[in-house]
Amino acid sequence: MNRAYFLIGTDTEVGKTLAACALLHAATAQGMRTLGMKPVAAGGSEDVDALITASSVAAPRECVNPYLLREPLAPHIAARRDGVAIDIARIARCFGELRGLADFLVVEGVGGFRVPLDESRDSADLAVWLGLPVILVVGLRLGCINHTLLTAEAVRARGLRLAGWIANQVDAKMACVEENIAALRARLDAPLLGSVPHLTAPDAARVAGMLTLPED
Repeated sequence: MNRAYFLIGTDTEVGKTLAACALLHAATAQGMRTLGMKPVAAGGSEDVDALITASSVAAPRECVNPYLLREPLAPHIAARRDGVAIDIARIARCFGELRGLADFLVVEGVGGFRVPLDESRDSADLAVWLGLPVILVVGLRLGCINHTLLTAEAVRARGLRLAGWIANQVDAKMACVEENIAALRARLDAPLLGSVPHLTAPDAARVAGMLTLPED
C-alpha cells in the first residue's frame, strides 16, 4: 500500500532533512520504492539534493521541489523578494505525480508547522490540503518540551494525525536528555520512532538504523 507522510519540525534547524532521508533509507531497506519531496526550499538546494540522493526512484526535480527560493528567509518573505507566489494547488499536483511513483513518500515541510507561505496561508494549510499523517522531528534542546506539545496541539487542531515523532539531540550539551524524552513520551499520543544522539557528522544511512517506520 502507498504510504505518505508530512514531516515537520519543532523549529528550523532541528534535523528535518536528516530524519526524512533516514526514513527513506529505512523504507528502501524494507524493499519499498521511496521518494522525498521538498515543496519549498529557501536559501539553497542542499536539502533537495539530499532527499533526491536518499530516494530509491527518480522523479522530475520540478515536482520534488516546486519552489526553490534564493534567500534563507521565511518562505513568504523569500518568495515576495523573488517575485514568486507559492501556489498550494501546484504543490498538490506535484505531490500527486510523485505518489504514483513510490510506495513510501516523505514530504518535508519548511521551518516549523506554522511558517507562512504567503499573506494568508502557512505550512499547516499545506499539510491539511495534502491530508497526510504527520511525523514530528523534535530538536532536543532547552525549551523543546513546550515547543513539541504546542506543535502537537496545532497538528490535532487542524484535524491531522500525529503518526510519530523523532527525538534528535541538536544541542550536544543538553542536560537531562532522557528525562526530556520520557516527559514527551508521557504526554504525546503518538509513538516515538527513534532517538538520535548528537552527531558531529550526521549520516542519514546510519540514522536509519536508529528509527522505526510509523505504523500504516
